[in-house]
Amino acid sequence: MALVKLAIDYEFASRVWWQAGGQELWDAVNDGAQAVLLDEDLAHSWLAQAAAISGWNEGPDYAPHPITVSPVDEEDAALV
Repeated sequence: MALVKLAIDYEFASRVWWQAGGQELWDAVNDGAQAVLLDEDLAHSWLAQAAAISGWNEGPDYAPHPITVSPVDEEDAALV
């Protein structure tokens, strides 16, 4: 099973996505943490829902979305 890490991108300044339902969607996959490890298939499904919420693409080039996706490194994998 491949895992990916979803994390809040604090350089994404817009609050539109969070207020339009993104906060509830984020809360549904974590326990208040700023990052979560998910199965790759579940993460892709979650990201599709996240992208459908208004404000998803309102960030600058260096932080285009409120949530980042990255591969799980050895340190993260040790936490699973």
